Amino acid sequence: MIVKSKISAIAAAAAILVLAGVFSNARAQSQKQLDLAAERAQRKALVGSNMKLSPEESKAFWPVYNQYEAAMDKIEDRHLAEIKDFAKNYNTMTDAMAKAKLDEVMAIAQARLDTQKKYIPKFRAAVSQIKTTRFFQIDNKMHALVQCEIAQFVPLVRSPSEGAPQQ
Repeated sequence: MIVKSKISAIAAAAAILVLAGVFSNARAQSQKQLDLAAERAQRKALVGSNMKLSPEESKAFWPVYNQYEAAMDKIEDRHLAEIKDFAKNYNTMTDAMAKAKLDEVMAIAQARLDTQKKYIPKFRAAVSQIKTTRFFQIDNKMHALVQCEIAQFVPLVRSPSEGAPQQ
């Protein structure tokens, strides 16, 4: 399926971009920003190719989409900061730090859900219910695939007494 392969490619690229900055310092900051901008442009192109919007729908949809993406980008930036902090503290994790990490992960997930709920009426006002549902399906699939890629690269939390992780 073309949509699935495009989403998988974008998800893999996004996950690699996120994790490249977290677990290594190989890229310059400006290159990361360029890569992130390219990933976001690909994401928008994927949404556009799958929404099948009429010219009238496009006029109403894209401004809402742009606002939604800006809101979600802030949440993703927060998620990236959480992953960076996890990587920074991976070898010195305490119970208190682990609790704070889990609380932050749950707060980020709630912020994403709250943002989706906030924007559903806005998308419904812009396009049909079917196209609103289609958009959130696309968005949720892309997010799930990115999360899956991230999960493959981020190691499980461990206490310092457990020693080095097994490869």
